[in-house]
Amino acid sequence: MKLHNFFRSGTSHRLRIVLNLKGLSYDYVAVDLRKNEHQGNAFKALNPQGLVPALVDGDHVLTQSVAIIEWLEERYPTPALLPTDMNDRAHVRALAAVVGCDIHPVNNKRILDTLRASFGADEAAINHWCGTWIRDGFDAYEALLAADTRRAGFSFGSAPTLADAYLIPQIESARRFKVDLGRWPLISEVDARCAALDAFQRAAPKAQPDAS
Repeated sequence: MKLHNFFRSGTSHRLRIVLNLKGLSYDYVAVDLRKNEHQGNAFKALNPQGLVPALVDGDHVLTQSVAIIEWLEERYPTPALLPTDMNDRAHVRALAAVVGCDIHPVNNKRILDTLRASFGADEAAINHWCGTWIRDGFDAYEALLAADTRRAGFSFGSAPTLADAYLIPQIESARRFKVDLGRWPLISEVDARCAALDAFQRAAPKAQPDAS
């Protein structure tokens, strides 16, 4: 498998976490978003949207991190990143969607580039914009963690799930946009638990070959 991605991309980060948790090896292909390589003809031949990540497996090109992660869960079911119980699976998917649907999409590169280019947003305004949606989403995520009496250190249960793969890259983004994480002690607990695991350490932006 070849993973076309960018070290700081949250969607790329979450996919690296899942690949590592599954114990899958892959070739790392850097796509430098700072140089707009994702908009070049070579990458758009893989993904016409011009968005990372893209996972190439033989003759198959998979795009959209949500779809790729679900594909990995189906093709490589062990270790499972979703619970066996239907209601629990819905809960874990809902936690992931807080990040994947309601925080990340309004804070990604093309949105921020548009805010800068079309609306004159400076870095303070960008941080305020990102912080608004991160705080809103994390408040909800924290409340869901607090309500789960069976939770044991991670977002669900006592082992990493799909929800953690989504949450940790968003925590990384929160730090980059200068959001104080102190108001979410349970999210911080999850972050610490995940940070101690090799799969998360190897997936971190700073650990990637294109990090700078």
